[in-house]
Amino acid sequence: MADLSIRILVADDHPVVRGGLVAMLRTIPGFDVVGEASDGDEAVRVAQELRPDVVLMDVRMPGMDGIDATRRIRERADDCRVLILTMYDDDSTVFTAMQAGAQGYLLKESEQEDIVRAVRAVVAGEAIFGPGVATRILGYFANPPRSAPAEYPFPELTDRERLILDLLARGRRTTEIASELFLSPKTVSNHLTAIFTKLQVADRGAAIVRARERGLGTSP
Repeated sequence: MADLSIRILVADDHPVVRGGLVAMLRTIPGFDVVGEASDGDEAVRVAQELRPDVVLMDVRMPGMDGIDATRRIRERADDCRVLILTMYDDDSTVFTAMQAGAQGYLLKESEQEDIVRAVRAVVAGEAIFGPGVATRILGYFANPPRSAPAEYPFPELTDRERLILDLLARGRRTTEIASELFLSPKTVSNHLTAIFTKLQVADRGAAIVRARERGLGTSP
């Protein structure tokens, strides 16, 4: 029966949170917590070594964050599922996690049974999101913006994302945008990934073209 257990890696930089989650999971029949990680780099390394069925991944961690760790795990161990478990549900983080390859997205305030159900679901190949996150995702795709005035392009973007896109269209590099907005380069990169997903473009060049067509990047 042991070989049928779902093998789980828990990645969270807070020892108390991580320990509590591990203790809870170990009480669930059919779950086997095979490893723990305190940051993204360790999560990637341990995932490659142990090949768990699923990684429960926090987003904000020192060093490599959970988004980059998710992307690398999916690139190097594509049979390993990733379930994001975080306190953050802003649009940028949700869309960036999806773009990185996460199969699920839950908030840490979720009930135990919701977490257990989500683990089983992503291992079975389903995509699963907490109620609030799912409602926002479905709402966005079911009711995309029909039109917008020329002076307010891309209503699907947050104000911060629109500002970053404007700076990108002006020719700013990631590090320059980060410096100007007092953000880390990694945070800017995460925002850019979310922007590319929402605009359905593949890279910076295509995003710049779309932005300039709508008047961004041209104001003094």
